[in-house]
Amino acid sequence: MTPGLAALAALALFRGPANAVDAATLAEPIRTENLRARVTRLASPEFLGRQGPGAARAARYIAEAFEKSGLKPAFGTSYYQPIPSLVLESQSAEPNFLGRNVVALIPGTDPGLKNEWVLLSAHYDHIGVRNGVLYPGADDNASGVAMLLEVSNYFAAQKTRPRRTMVFAAFDLEERGLLGAMHFAGHPPLPFHSLKAMLNADMLGRSMANVMDEYLFVLGSEHSPELARLLARVPPEKGLAIGRVSTDLIGTRSDYGPFRDRKVPYLFFSTGQHPDYHRRTDLPDRIDYEKLRRASTWIARLFAHVANDDIAPSWDDRDVKGDLDEIRTVQVLVRRVLAHPELFELSDKQRELVSGVEARLTNIIKSGTVTGEDRTWLLWSARMLLATVF
Repeated sequence: MTPGLAALAALALFRGPANAVDAATLAEPIRTENLRARVTRLASPEFLGRQGPGAARAARYIAEAFEKSGLKPAFGTSYYQPIPSLVLESQSAEPNFLGRNVVALIPGTDPGLKNEWVLLSAHYDHIGVRNGVLYPGADDNASGVAMLLEVSNYFAAQKTRPRRTMVFAAFDLEERGLLGAMHFAGHPPLPFHSLKAMLNADMLGRSMANVMDEYLFVLGSEHSPELARLLARVPPEKGLAIGRVSTDLIGTRSDYGPFRDRKVPYLFFSTGQHPDYHRRTDLPDRIDYEKLRRASTWIARLFAHVANDDIAPSWDDRDVKGDLDEIRTVQVLVRRVLAHPELFELSDKQRELVSGVEARLTNIIKSGTVTGEDRTWLLWSARMLLATVF
């Protein structure tokens, strides 16, 4: 991507004084050092693993970043959306608020499209401090929030306004059953029926099982022909490989769930689960920041398209069909597992099982088509591998 340069004059269209924003930063594309700084800050002890008081501090940090960029608050004069508990202590008790989403927007400008909106999101909470041990959550999901803040800052700096309204949401309570995203979907800042696409990112800075170094996985395009075509026509920059798979291979793993269930076209981005997932070792110095920059830049390009294309994505209700791209992605993963016995201590039975999966994947690719029987086999094989190998 060759992003256009932004002038400070563009900030006049936004809330907040121009001198509150760093002009040099805004005149640049998404930068590795900015992503590194954000991940390092969000994963620091200051934010207590982003639960409790630490989550409240993180929410303030995100809201201040939105305001500094000149983004408009999504809820009147507030960036915050409190998330109430569904349980009251008594019939007369006031709602007990569990957390808060942090949401900003860039208003659309096209007379025919500005009332439509598109959503970019990432969750900022993590699992906190347990038994005195800090779980920093650098990849999960400081990496996604860093992307969200840098992409929103990038669009805020552009002279050209989007045709559709862009909404940027940092969700709380993903680790507690997607409560933040569920509340947002039920109480959006704009009419829900006008939401045309949802892009969600969770864990963007590592490598699936430490063997998929160049890969970013994208899920959800199986439910929207326009999004599938968009992925095909907007390639990432060199050094980033896209692994397109269907969501049913992994189930509901992040905040896309409440939107998928409401049939909103969506894309979910992740570099996948790794050995430091939900461990104290998910540290900032283990993030691949150049990969995070490439992923953030590609997500920004896709988001620009869904905000500006004449035709908005539509939902496809048909059953998921077989897809050779998905087969190839799984084949690469399985082959790399077999090629790295130092990382995967497989029993003889497990190795035989994984080798059998690889052989069938190879045969499907050679056949040039994926049958319904193949797809059913792939679904169960993927779940078996997730349960026994990863």
